[in-house]
Amino acid sequence: MKGVRNIYHHSYTLSFLLVFLVMILFRPAFSINTLSPTESLTISSNRTLVSPGDVFELGFFRTNSRWYLGMWYKKVSERTYVWAANRDNPISNSIGSLKILGNNLVLRGNSNKSVWSTNITRRNERSLVLAELLGNGNFVMRDSNNKDASEYLWQSFDYPTDTLLPEMKLGFQPKTGLNRFLTSWRSSDDPSSGDFSYKLEAQRLPEFHLWNKELFRVHRSGPWNGIRFSGIPEDQKLSYMVYNFTENSEEVAYTFRLTNSSIYSRLIVSSEGYIERQTWNPTLGMWNVFWSFPLDSQCESYRMCGPYSYCDVNTSPVCNCIQGFNPSNVEQWDLRSWSGGCIRRTRVSCSGDGFTRMKNMKLPETTMATVDRSIGVKECEKKCLSDCNCTAFANADIRNGGTGCVIWTGRLDDMRNYVADHGQDLYVRLAAADLV
Repeated sequence: MKGVRNIYHHSYTLSFLLVFLVMILFRPAFSINTLSPTESLTISSNRTLVSPGDVFELGFFRTNSRWYLGMWYKKVSERTYVWAANRDNPISNSIGSLKILGNNLVLRGNSNKSVWSTNITRRNERSLVLAELLGNGNFVMRDSNNKDASEYLWQSFDYPTDTLLPEMKLGFQPKTGLNRFLTSWRSSDDPSSGDFSYKLEAQRLPEFHLWNKELFRVHRSGPWNGIRFSGIPEDQKLSYMVYNFTENSEEVAYTFRLTNSSIYSRLIVSSEGYIERQTWNPTLGMWNVFWSFPLDSQCESYRMCGPYSYCDVNTSPVCNCIQGFNPSNVEQWDLRSWSGGCIRRTRVSCSGDGFTRMKNMKLPETTMATVDRSIGVKECEKKCLSDCNCTAFANADIRNGGTGCVIWTGRLDDMRNYVADHGQDLYVRLAAADLV
């Protein structure tokens, strides 16, 4: 009986070991999307965080022999990065770790030196903090017992790199000074801050400008007209996308969301200086570019035609004076040097003036514009006529037949004409002698 018991005991032990081995080798795969104060991500461990739904993955990546903490699409066959924490302070070797220290996320490199941190001051330190990668790609720090989005201690969505994801915001908060904008990579394999940035300018009628080295404007989006930016008509054509523009005392921001969660779409500023809408095509295994600006090297270039003129790709030359205006320098205009723009044929008199209606227009630059959202187009016309400095007016919102009033009191710059059903009406003030 003793031998039987021994055989039974050894058989039981062997069976247990086999079951344990099978559990180790074939355990079900699961994703972890949180990092606690007792855990860390290291380059050597190759551990990553994966968002719910397996859309995004966060960890270390290497390019040009340098290491970065970043985020990418997990299921996209072409590795596509959407965020980098230490883009301008890379780790030079494979010694790096991310850990929660003193209520902050801290990224350390060689010699245990800090290369990046969330750098926040926490009010309530009674509960533990954790870092979490959300399903939308937002990497957040929060109290372990509080999932309220409005009370996140820190979030990567406030510090974008070159990519705007669905539910991210681009824009600014007037009271806090927070300004979210995109900055290109230095090159296709260098995540450091490049030459181009895409920013929502803080003015009475906000609009995006694409900048080169913070010195030169490359492209202007035009103001938001209730449906889209007047200078990006292509953005209305995607049925699976919903756009939103918020403008109040708390924030001025643009965002978009997808109605189909299986579609991946993003807005990027490329290292070559283009702002692009890209959507992933899983069949072809590539990103489809739905629109890219400045695509047309002429009509999309900032102030291509000079003041009081507009660009039209269907005319030759592409630059045209507004009705009632002539080239300021005919010789230069004939040589197709249009930067001098146009001047009035007849000076407005502030009495008896009228307006020419320009259809399907990208509205002029709004630096010198004022907005009154309480009145309609008829009242707007009267308001413009009563101000001798008023040069043009338009609806602020084109929905429901048009509402609100935008008035320009300076020169009119950076306009272009579109095909039907694009752009909007612009009314330019003319002397009575120039009205047709």
